[in-house]
Amino acid sequence: MNFYWHGDSISRETEVDQSYKNTQNVRRFLVSQCGPNFKFDRDFIAWIRNGVNKKMGDVADEWLRRNNK
Repeated sequence: MNFYWHGDSISRETEVDQSYKNTQNVRRFLVSQCGPNFKFDRDFIAWIRNGVNKKMGDVADEWLRRNNK
């Protein structure tokens, strides 16, 4: 069964699967992990959806890596 990105509880261990959606639930999780300046951009969304196995903790860490200037 696919993860329900609109309402299921997201943790750093939540696996990103083919059903992944950029929802308000995902945004809330990423703001909690990355801070209030979190935002999606096309390159980052493409990286999330690139088909490589990753967890939501990896997604948060990658955003922080890309935005730690």
